[in-house]
Amino acid sequence: MRLSELIINDIKPVKSSSKISELQELFNQLTYSHIPVQDNNGVFAGTFFETDVHCFDSDKLVSDYLYSLEDFYVRENTMWLDVLEAFAQNSANIMPVLNEKGDYIGYYELNDVISLFNESPFFYEAGGVLVVEKNINDYSFSEISQIVESNNGKLLGAFISKMKNDIVQVTLKIGNTGLNDIIQTFRRYSYNIASGHEEDSFTQSLKERSDYLRKYLNI
Repeated sequence: MRLSELIINDIKPVKSSSKISELQELFNQLTYSHIPVQDNNGVFAGTFFETDVHCFDSDKLVSDYLYSLEDFYVRENTMWLDVLEAFAQNSANIMPVLNEKGDYIGYYELNDVISLFNESPFFYEAGGVLVVEKNINDYSFSEISQIVESNNGKLLGAFISKMKNDIVQVTLKIGNTGLNDIIQTFRRYSYNIASGHEEDSFTQSLKERSDYLRKYLNI
C-alpha cells in the first residue's frame, strides 16, 4: 500500500474567520490532538493544539490567536519513516499533508501510519536481529550488506539506531540463516556486536514501543 492512500480529507481545516467556540466544539467531538487551520484565502496556516484552544476566549475569532499556531506538516511524497518521525517530534496524532504547491490535501492519522510500519517485512518476516557498531568514519552499508550476504543471509532491513561519540549503531534484520557465522564475520571486520536478539523478542519490544507511542500521544 502506498502511504498516500492513507490520506484522509473528511475534516476540512477551520477558517481563520471562524469563532473559537466552533473550534472548541470540534475538539469536543473528535479525538485529535490538533486541528488544521486555513486563512480566508484557503492557504494552510498551521494547526491548533487542543489544550491551547480550550484556554482561548470562546467569543473571539480564530484569527485573534494565530500566534499560537504550530507550523508542522508533511508533503504527499514524504517517506513513511519521516512521517512517523514528524508525528513524534510534534506530539501529534494527526499530520496535515500538503502537495507540491503547498495546498492542503488532507491528513494522516498516527494509528494508520504505525499500522503500516508494523506490517513491513522488518516485523513479520522470520529472522534474527543484530545490532552492530563501528566508528562513524569506518562503517558502510555496502560492507554491512556484503558481510550478511556472503554468509548466505538475507538482509530484510537496516537502519541507524544510534549515533554517539563518533560511534554509529546499525540495527539489522536478517533472514534465512543463524547469526553465529555473520557475527564472527562482523568481528573480523572490526565491528562491535552491541546485541543480538531472537526475532520474536525484538519484534515484541518494537511493538510495545509502538503501543507506548500511541498511549503517549493519547490515541
